[in-house]
Amino acid sequence: MMKLKFAGAIAALGVSLVAGSAVAQDTLKLAVGQRGNWDTSVSEVGQLAGIFKKHNLVLEIVYTQGAGETQQAVISGSVDLGIAAGVMGVLSAYSKGAPVRVIGAETTGAGDLYWYVKADSPIKSLKDTDGKTLAYSTNGSSTHGIVTAFVKQYNLKAKLTSTGGPPGTLTQVMSDQVDVGWSAPPFGLDQLDAKQIRIIASGNDAAVFKGQTVRLLIANADALKAKKAIIERYMKAYRETVDYMYGNPQALKVYSDWLKITEAKAKRTRDDFFPKSSIDPDKITGLDAIVRDAVELKFTATQLTKEQLAELIQIPPRK
Repeated sequence: MMKLKFAGAIAALGVSLVAGSAVAQDTLKLAVGQRGNWDTSVSEVGQLAGIFKKHNLVLEIVYTQGAGETQQAVISGSVDLGIAAGVMGVLSAYSKGAPVRVIGAETTGAGDLYWYVKADSPIKSLKDTDGKTLAYSTNGSSTHGIVTAFVKQYNLKAKLTSTGGPPGTLTQVMSDQVDVGWSAPPFGLDQLDAKQIRIIASGNDAAVFKGQTVRLLIANADALKAKKAIIERYMKAYRETVDYMYGNPQALKVYSDWLKITEAKAKRTRDDFFPKSSIDPDKITGLDAIVRDAVELKFTATQLTKEQLAELIQIPPRK
């Protein structure tokens, strides 16, 4: 009888520990622009690999058609965090009083983004786009900022057109609804290899974005106050996942299995378009120039002050 009671007590303790562990799992809601891009996949890969679970976090992830939708979800408070919000859109929203805060850089440099045409298109370069439709994802996105910069830099008379994500954009280009589409790997690589489409520009052709941080990790201001410690844990797990994605070959399998692509394509996407430094969340590169360019490109009326930037940018320190 004593043995039975002891066994029962151990079993009860086990149930209690499991329940306690379950309670310790905190949930964060994320809106992520462009499902499947290497840079936007950090949270998904980290969750699939068990890294966020190790930090007692459960991520509820919803995907959007672009940074504009992502940012609106954060502003409305329907999610806690937004992944891959365009830097110009964030500065614009904050300058108008929106409750957004920056908790990290998401992508620095714009070489992953490219603009393309059908293989038989007469368009050879951006200078051939006068009167033509030139795609970007959503208002306030990094692609929106880049095409706006294209127009100013090359004095274009193109018709800027919101087309959503890469799959829908490709359909619009191939069906002649849009003249110049946009994409980011791994999307479009098969069509490029098959010579169905041609690249006419990359994001780095916009001089104001080359080498600068173009996308951000953002938080709802109220969520950041209420869940500061949880969001700090998120950033710790995010950094650990970035290290995993470049240091552990298993990461390519996790990513490719999730997207249902080959590991070779996953490796090409990472190695050809995303050096590890490009998704380092700890530093926003070129901030002084970004603030000036935001005014030049008419995303903000005036330059944000040092005090405003200190309130806007609250990147949790590495620990």
